[in-house]
Amino acid sequence: MACGKTIYRGAFVHCASLNDLDICENGSIGVDESGKIAFILRDVGEGPQHLPDGGWEQAEVIRVKDEGFFFPGFIDTHIHASQYPNAGIFGKSTLLDWLHTYTFPLESSFSDLAVARRIYPRVVSRTLSHGTTTACYYATTHVPATNLLADICHARGQRAFIGRVCMDHPATTADYYRDPEDESTTLALSRACIAHIKSIDPSFSLLSPILTPRFAPSCSVESMRALAGLHREMNIPIQTHISENPAECALVKELYPDHTSYTHVYDAVGLLTNRTILAHAIYLDASERALIRDRGAKISHCPASNTALTSGTAKVRTLLDEGLTVGLGTDVSGGYTPSVLAEAREAIFVSRHVAMVEGEKAKLSVAEALYLATRGGAQVCGLENKIGGFEVGMDWDAQLVGLPRVPGEASIQDNDLDDAGLVDVFGNENWEDKIAKWLYTGDDRNTLAVWVRGRLVHSRRSFQHS
Repeated sequence: MACGKTIYRGAFVHCASLNDLDICENGSIGVDESGKIAFILRDVGEGPQHLPDGGWEQAEVIRVKDEGFFFPGFIDTHIHASQYPNAGIFGKSTLLDWLHTYTFPLESSFSDLAVARRIYPRVVSRTLSHGTTTACYYATTHVPATNLLADICHARGQRAFIGRVCMDHPATTADYYRDPEDESTTLALSRACIAHIKSIDPSFSLLSPILTPRFAPSCSVESMRALAGLHREMNIPIQTHISENPAECALVKELYPDHTSYTHVYDAVGLLTNRTILAHAIYLDASERALIRDRGAKISHCPASNTALTSGTAKVRTLLDEGLTVGLGTDVSGGYTPSVLAEAREAIFVSRHVAMVEGEKAKLSVAEALYLATRGGAQVCGLENKIGGFEVGMDWDAQLVGLPRVPGEASIQDNDLDDAGLVDVFGNENWEDKIAKWLYTGDDRNTLAVWVRGRLVHSRRSFQHS
């Protein structure tokens, strides 16, 4: 929780809508002791301010320096925490052989809690350092390791959905890495993780369990129905994969010949609800998209992974135009980086490849990509009234983005590039230009500080309180 009242002064930027960035060049945002935004003042100048009553005159003040700005925290709607050591390692494989060659061997090693103790702290640190204030994590099938991930997120203050992976289909999973072929055991293991998270966050205010059937090919009908029953009983959200790869789609058709589509499989077993997050969604036909929209399920777009594993190009403009809710997922380690900023960049590039075939309308703008990374992700997670933007009453889940200006020629030294990042601001850029430069060339070096519910959860050495 926040330590006390804090006023954040300087420029702030967030997405007012899918197409519009709201840019305040000089404002103040007051955050109370509970970590919620208490007031917003726009265009305040540098002089004395008329602050609300209630002790705000004594509040700590944190100011933006140089060309920086406050921006909402990123929301990663699909990331495999256990796969982080394999980020950037996928060879020439495609989805199904990649799972058996790289993924299942790594995930199975989390039966040794020492492996989890080494990897999970790094994942949480890395995501926070890139401005990710909320993450939807897939763990592994192992209860102790999954609980450890929850403990780490809670200790570090990251908002997270923690999912024990469920997979029990003997024909499609490795014999050394699967749940027992008994849906009651699957339920018992999942309940154990839910109980642990409830023991450390009883109201699920920061951490939430999330039911995680890996995907239809790796789960028996019985286990999927059992998980759907648990969802109805406890209103726990659901995350899974859908229509990521042509071979995967063909496998689903082979395994479930009596169902009309991949989406229908999930709907038939009760897993397609308004609290379901579906990752990838590349090969959905019109009837599947309509069914997902009608059920209120949400989409996690994972462009870096879709490209890396040559899975395909999701048609995000079509999804948005048809009224589906879309956020971004890094999908580490199918995706190569835990940076949602990089994912926003990849989303734009993939949309331009789609546009080369389907026309200019398919292109995503900078504003749209950043919306998916924030507001869209909040909607996917069911947290749109808490996070994703800056409004009174919302939680202060935010990042301070630093954009140092390039010095004049007389001050250039050999070490001027040390730790400066790739964004070069020369002073002639307008605000839209600066934000575009950040999206296309920024990285974690520009993320100077990160807050979740008003609590400082990450900062770089260059960040200094006023």
